[in-house]
Amino acid sequence: MATFKITIDDHIKKEADKLFFSLGLDTDTAIRIFLKASIENEGIPFPVKHKYSQNFMEAINDCQEMKNLNGPFNSAEEAVASMLED
Repeated sequence: MATFKITIDDHIKKEADKLFFSLGLDTDTAIRIFLKASIENEGIPFPVKHKYSQNFMEAINDCQEMKNLNGPFNSAEEAVASMLED
């Protein structure tokens, strides 16, 4: 049997313990459930998403691909004016 040792913020540990207790589990059991579900799903057993909006992610992609870009601008005022156009 292996031992898992992690360091976690006290507040997170207390909140997790409280949640799992309300579900009739202890934190160790909840972690075992997560690990088994990860193995069964061959990955994280829930969607992992960026906290950013789709528009923000599209803007990042556009920058990386050098498309849909405006400028260069000679001043901040020109850049703001360009953003407000439409």
